[in-house]
Amino acid sequence: MGLDVQTAMDAAAVDEFLARRETGVLALARDDVPYSIPISYGYDRDERTFYLRLVSTPDSEKRAFLADAPPCRLVVYEEDEPVYRSVVARGDLESMAPSDLNPEHIAQYGNAQRPLFEVWTEETADLDIELFVLDPEEIGGRRIDRQAPET
Repeated sequence: MGLDVQTAMDAAAVDEFLARRETGVLALARDDVPYSIPISYGYDRDERTFYLRLVSTPDSEKRAFLADAPPCRLVVYEEDEPVYRSVVARGDLESMAPSDLNPEHIAQYGNAQRPLFEVWTEETADLDIELFVLDPEEIGGRRIDRQAPET
């Protein structure tokens, strides 16, 4: 039986991975209640900062969890046999006002993957689109090389 080999990704490998990926899972918690959602993001590898555009409805669970710059974790991963990679970024999610946007911010938000179309059960006027920045306190990555079983 072969052994899987796990190694930590250095900062350059983490940045390369995050720059070519566009989606992950954002995890938030409040009062010991967890909440996770799939998201798309833009990543500025020079600043090591994530840019997220999140859509919610007035009574959504998401909107409740996004109040007050919540601490969060963003998990980005891929499985490309026989290699598995994952990166976890930890920090506080900060809201960005549209009036604070500069051309670099707009480019990063533009890098966030968008679906070709969206179907909403709510009126679009009820949708709230908020911009967030995650300037993580910590980013770590790992790579696992799966070894084929010996015969």
